[in-house]
Amino acid sequence: MDIAVVIVAAGRGLRAGDAGGPGPKQYRTLGGMPVLERTLRVFHDHPGVGRIVAVTHEDDAAAYEAATARLDAARLVRIGGGATRQGSVAAGLEALAGDAPRGVLIHDGVRPLVSANLIGRVIGALEEHEAALPVLAVADTLKRKENGVIAETVDRAHLVRAQTPQGFRFDRILAAHRAAREGGRDDFTDDAQIAQWHGIEVAAVEGEERNVKLTTPADFEVAEYLLGGGEWRSGHGSDVHRFGEGDHVMLCGVRIHHDRALEGHSDADVGLHALTDALLGTLGEGDIGSHFPPTDPKWAGASSDRFLADAAERVARRGGRIANVDVTLICEKPRIGPHREAMRERIAEILGVAPDRVSVKATTTEGLGFTGRGEGIAAHASASVWLP
Repeated sequence: MDIAVVIVAAGRGLRAGDAGGPGPKQYRTLGGMPVLERTLRVFHDHPGVGRIVAVTHEDDAAAYEAATARLDAARLVRIGGGATRQGSVAAGLEALAGDAPRGVLIHDGVRPLVSANLIGRVIGALEEHEAALPVLAVADTLKRKENGVIAETVDRAHLVRAQTPQGFRFDRILAAHRAAREGGRDDFTDDAQIAQWHGIEVAAVEGEERNVKLTTPADFEVAEYLLGGGEWRSGHGSDVHRFGEGDHVMLCGVRIHHDRALEGHSDADVGLHALTDALLGTLGEGDIGSHFPPTDPKWAGASSDRFLADAAERVARRGGRIANVDVTLICEKPRIGPHREAMRERIAEILGVAPDRVSVKATTTEGLGFTGRGEGIAAHASASVWLP
C-alpha cells in the first residue's frame, strides 16, 4: 500500500517546562538528538513509508532545517501549521491531496520513541480497515472528580488510551477533515474522533508503552531512561571574596544593604560565582575564570547573573537539564535568612528552573578564620545535571 505520513509538530510545548533545553519541545534534545529528528527518522527509515509531510510553526523554519539536516530532504516536505492541531493535520492532508496516497499515517512529532513494529501494525491494519488506532489498556482505577472530591469510580473495562500513529485510507480521512471544516467543527482531540464522527469505523491495534508523548518534564526523564542514553552528573564550586569599602553586597543575585562591600573584578557575587563553577564542573568545562577572565576589562563590574546564565546555556546546548542546585554561604554578617527566598527566586529565574530546584543555606564559622573575623564571605555550591 502506498503510505504517506503527516507529522504534526507546530505546537509550542509550554507544559514541558525547561526539559531538554529552551524553545519548542520538538526541537529540544533527547539522547543527544533533536526530538523531531528522532521522530522523523523512524518513519524515514521504514520500508513501508513513502512521502513525509512535517507540519511546523512558521517561526520554526531554522530550527526545522537544523533538526532535519541529516535526513534525506527529497523524502520530506515542510508546510506551515494551523491555529489548532486539527488545522495542522488538515493542512498536511491537503498538501498530499494533489498526488494522493492510498493510506496516510498521522503522528505526533513529540512521540519520538515510536517503533518500526508499531508503524507496521498500523499499516497492516489498513489492508483490511479504513482506519486504525493504536491503543493501550487502562491499568489504573479511574475516578471522576467534582469540586475537589471524588464523585465516582469509572468502569475501565472497555476504556483504552489512544496513541499515534493513527492510520487511515487517505480519501476517507481527507473527506472527514473537509466536512469538519465546512461544518465549523474544530473541537476534535484526535483524528480517530473525526473519522468516527464522519462514519468511519476505526479498528484498534496494539500500542506500546514506550511510545510516550513528551508533554511534561517527567516525560522527558522517562524517555531518556527508555533510551538508556543519558547520565547524571554533579559538580562542585567554591569562591571567596574579601570585604572592602561600600554600602551593599550582591549575594545570589540579590542586593543587600551592608556597611561594607565585597571586592572583585565583577560585582563579587560569591554565591553566583560558586554556583557557576559548579555547573561548569558538570560539563567538564573549566571554571568561571577561563570563560570570563578577571584580566579582561569588559567584565569589570559585570553583574554575575551573566556568568551563571552562560553556564546554564552551556548545559542546554549539550541537551542537558538542571535537576537541582545548592548554595551555602559562609559569613557572620550580613544575615542571610531574611533574603533567602529572594535569592532562591532570583537563581531560579536566571537558570530557568522552578524555585523548588534551588536551595540556599547559610552558616557561620563560630568566629573562627577569616569569615569569623568578618574579613570576607565564602561560598560552596553543588549542581546536579542530566546529560544525554
